[in-house]
Amino acid sequence: MQMLITDNGRSPSRVLQFSALQLGAILSGLVIALMLMSAAAYHFVFLAAARDGWPVVSELVKLVMRDETAQRERVMRENLDAMAQKVGELQAKVIQLEAMGERVSNLAGVKPSELRPPDRLPAAKPAPKATGQGGPYIPLAQPSLEQLGDALDALEQQAEQQLGVFTLVESRLFQARLSALMVPSTQPVDAAVGSGFGFRRDPFTDRPALHTGLDFEAEPGTPILAAAGGVVIGVGRHPAYGNLLEIDHGNGLVTRYAHCSSIKVKPGDIVKRGHVVALSGNTGRSTGPHLHFEVLVDGVPQDPAKFLAGANTIAAARGGRVGTGR
Repeated sequence: MQMLITDNGRSPSRVLQFSALQLGAILSGLVIALMLMSAAAYHFVFLAAARDGWPVVSELVKLVMRDETAQRERVMRENLDAMAQKVGELQAKVIQLEAMGERVSNLAGVKPSELRPPDRLPAAKPAPKATGQGGPYIPLAQPSLEQLGDALDALEQQAEQQLGVFTLVESRLFQARLSALMVPSTQPVDAAVGSGFGFRRDPFTDRPALHTGLDFEAEPGTPILAAAGGVVIGVGRHPAYGNLLEIDHGNGLVTRYAHCSSIKVKPGDIVKRGHVVALSGNTGRSTGPHLHFEVLVDGVPQDPAKFLAGANTIAAARGGRVGTGR
């Protein structure tokens, strides 16, 4: 772009040349200058008019400010309504959590007294009643921001309390699960019971004698599984039990696996429920291949059928054609 500058005098004419970039910079500068002038005019003219009360301009400024204020108030009311609705939804969910926590705690065997929070701080003393109060009662149709904040704080406290309840219940359920894992409730071999717990005729003397366990019809070499998790406390040869394995499950609970052909663990080993610990056999005081299984509580033999799970562990299945022993 070229610009020619001439005058009527003797001065020669001048030619100014502008590139597209220079022209754009000039136009941008003009636009910025106009914006600055407009802002200055608004600041010094309209604000001064509103402050000094100019007849026409002040009314226009007040109208604009009134619209802006009304718009801000409308947006604030909408936000408060949304927050109030959200607080209501949270309150409903907290109530559901409280009901669920109570049901789950009952299932876990937790006493209601254990679910109570620690002693609360003493309540603040009420302010002394002022005299000369009164006026019309005007209920607050819309909650204030402060009221919503108080409601959220209360919900947070209730949520923390419910979290503590569920944590306690989870701990109790975990303890119950551990206790169940340590109880011999799994059948040690996949076989039927041939001789149950109780008095019977001894297979060697034919006299009445107490049978302190269950005899399973297990062929030689049948895998013997740990009836529960525990620690191996005894492995060795016994005159009556033959190759004997003992596992301690804690709380005075011990299981015995007798007449084994071989034992796969050693004292001090930690075994899990279902872990192969030995193979069935016909060692010791035995008339044929089988597994003699015992459960002792504080050293006293118990009926293993009361601990084992499954239809094949019913002690009524007696008198089978299987080897018997101590």
